[in-house]
Amino acid sequence: MTRSTVARAVSVVEAFRPGETVLGVSEIARRSGLHVATASRLVAELVDLGLLRRETDRRVGLGLRLWELGARASPALSLREVAMPLMEDLHAVVGQHTQLGVLDGDEVLFLERLSAPGAVVNYTRIAGRLPLHASSSGLVLLAHASRDLQERTIAGPLRTFTAATIGTPARLRSALDQVRREGVAFCPGHIHPDACGIAVPVRDPAGAVVAALAVIVPNDADARAQVPALRAAARGIGRQLR
Repeated sequence: MTRSTVARAVSVVEAFRPGETVLGVSEIARRSGLHVATASRLVAELVDLGLLRRETDRRVGLGLRLWELGARASPALSLREVAMPLMEDLHAVVGQHTQLGVLDGDEVLFLERLSAPGAVVNYTRIAGRLPLHASSSGLVLLAHASRDLQERTIAGPLRTFTAATIGTPARLRSALDQVRREGVAFCPGHIHPDACGIAVPVRDPAGAVVAALAVIVPNDADARAQVPALRAAARGIGRQLR
């Protein structure tokens, strides 16, 4: 089936992966599945609109107008603004990574991350994504998602990052039950052997889970000590949501 012009333009923008600032047109064409001539034409139009920018070496990057429009339209903007002061307080207490994630499709999308020099390894980044089953934030969001999404995720495939990553349907189902029962997701070594992800739900005034607040700390005996501060910060964020 032939893709619409809008769909092809979106595929050009989506060719940029997290952390990438510039790409060549041929690479954009390869990643988007477009003919080079088509990709080149769409890139030129998007540059004219300010959604992409042209570098001096003819490569292109994401334009400031794309960021402006995304920030203006994002329903997550108010959530991030409300969360930031409490995240900063939590970050000062924990001294490691503090991050805020939301459910987007079948992944967790990270809206914000605070870090510190010398903090434990952490693969997440702002606007980065992880599979729901593999991260503490993802488990919290999945545990309170629709039954349809839960069953689709449980059915797999379940990508593993380390030997500790949840990799079987039975283990994932058990983990989701535990998150709902205890109100916290505890993931020692699930993404990296040296790191432990701990996440709790952020609830709106109606009680619905709208985000996951997490810390990434060293994978040691002291990890669970961060849970009370994490829960207090999540409650504070929820109280300020409208």
